[in-house]
Amino acid sequence: MTWDPFGTLHKALWIGGAPWTGKSTVARLLAERHGLTTYHHDDRGDGGPVAPPAGATAADLLNETLAESRLRFRWAMEDLRALMSPRPIVAEGQGLRPDLVAPLVDSPGRMVVLVPTELFRQHQLRHRPEEPAIPEQRTRLTRDRMLAAQAVRSARTLGIRVIEIDGRLDPAGVTDVVAEHFRAYLET
Repeated sequence: MTWDPFGTLHKALWIGGAPWTGKSTVARLLAERHGLTTYHHDDRGDGGPVAPPAGATAADLLNETLAESRLRFRWAMEDLRALMSPRPIVAEGQGLRPDLVAPLVDSPGRMVVLVPTELFRQHQLRHRPEEPAIPEQRTRLTRDRMLAAQAVRSARTLGIRVIEIDGRLDPAGVTDVVAEHFRAYLET
């Protein structure tokens, strides 16, 4: 059993998934609506994205990201164990992978995974400020697709709900879907 003196990990709600799916926005809106405290895992400060090493493949980046995410997840657990809040916690971030979170929760219903459909990802790429045309960006985008696919496989294996973001719902609408999923935990 993981040491958790305040029961934060056991009682938290978790939003994981792929980049560009609105995890931070959904967590913020959920917190505003239901009086939750948010924990933004990706804000923990790793210096931000760096250019991949020359010649790195998407698979290389995937393996590096997965190894780093295990370390960063341990740091997040330290943060959350020490977090004393009178309100329930909603933790969000792409590094909150289903395979890492599942052993901590009493039910797979305490987590959702948000992933973009390929059409929505393409829409975002067309409207993204930086151009993904340079090889390093394309490699990182391929890695992001691989991370998303792995999150979906892991979530489905563990019975964790996957919500595909296709752009039809605005952030408030996606928050409605997530809130409905977490309804039993938000009512208590």
